[in-house]
Amino acid sequence: MAAGVVIAGAGQAGFQAAFSLRTEGYAGPITLVGEEAGLPYQRPPLSKGCLHGKQELDEIDLRPAAFYEKQNITLRMGERILAIDRDARRVYLADGEGLEYEYLLLATGASNRRLAGPGALYLRTRQEAAMLLTELEAAERLVVVGGGFIGLEVAAAATALERKVTVVEPQERLMQRAVGPIISEYFRAMHVGHGVEFVFGEGCTEIDDDGAVRLTNGAVLPADMVVAGIGVTPRAELAVAAGLSVANGIVVDEYLRTADERIYAIGDCASFPSRFAGGMARLESVQNAVDQARCFAEAVCGRPRPYDAVPWFWTDQFEAKLQMVGISQGFDCEVTRGDIGAGKFSVCYFREGRLIAIDSVNRPADHLAGRKLIAHGGTTVTPEQAADVEFDLKAAAQYLV
Repeated sequence: MAAGVVIAGAGQAGFQAAFSLRTEGYAGPITLVGEEAGLPYQRPPLSKGCLHGKQELDEIDLRPAAFYEKQNITLRMGERILAIDRDARRVYLADGEGLEYEYLLLATGASNRRLAGPGALYLRTRQEAAMLLTELEAAERLVVVGGGFIGLEVAAAATALERKVTVVEPQERLMQRAVGPIISEYFRAMHVGHGVEFVFGEGCTEIDDDGAVRLTNGAVLPADMVVAGIGVTPRAELAVAAGLSVANGIVVDEYLRTADERIYAIGDCASFPSRFAGGMARLESVQNAVDQARCFAEAVCGRPRPYDAVPWFWTDQFEAKLQMVGISQGFDCEVTRGDIGAGKFSVCYFREGRLIAIDSVNRPADHLAGRKLIAHGGTTVTPEQAADVEFDLKAAAQYLV
């Protein structure tokens, strides 16, 4: 078989890359290699719809099997690439089989950080979600270690099922890496209002045989079930072994190329230059995976362009949909628009007078306007205008293309 594109990783980024190659007109072979058995699937529903019983785990496939046959995309699921021979442009699977490539895409994603010792459940794969759902049926008391998106989504789902939930967060506030203090406090109060308890500034040292969680301050929290959501580590082992640069992910340039012009990296595993982050960034989001995959496909098809998509994220917890656009770290001014008490508001973040991010709770119009405003440099709106609820952010963004 002629060398084509080999994609290491069959998550959102890998799937989208294969799909976009075909829509961009690439006619060569495409091989999608994924470590998990079964068809490529969506991950966001694992901590959202599936935990709430709104979606079944067998309903989240990105496409049916017939799609890959029609698009002439070869699936190698339940298999793993173990090595890259850059000189021969060949990868080797675990069974020793070699696959030649014209271009190699590393879309290997990330893996969960683990607590020391056994006893905790995690949520990143369909298998882990199935295990969590099974354990949740019998549990009455949950301890969730980690107050980020995953931990809080699990806490919200378990609380809705009338489980008693305690969240242990080593930092001073919730979702600290992603949002500002106003949003953190709003979500803390919302969770508390639903019965969730919090322990801040402490970590988990071990989980006892009876499931109890021991904290760094010596306290013990009884639990029938422990779920850890303490972040991820980029899967960069292949790149390291191949001699490619790795620093908080596989290092790529503005075109998403590694130092080897035939090898690209995208998604959760890639560290790329971002004007929105003011330097190198590694983002864990569906938006970033999809947009980088499209950028890669265009490059392979002879239409390279620098990757410059504005980052955005979302999380659903209880009655709140939080939508984030831009990167708020390093802000020197924040203003609030809307009604915090009514649960419909946005926090706009500025640095040196320039809008750099907006966090919106149940205000989707602000979020959509923010995508355009921030993509175009954030210079067309002042803090005073953003704070004025009568000022129309949508109108300010209307003619930006």
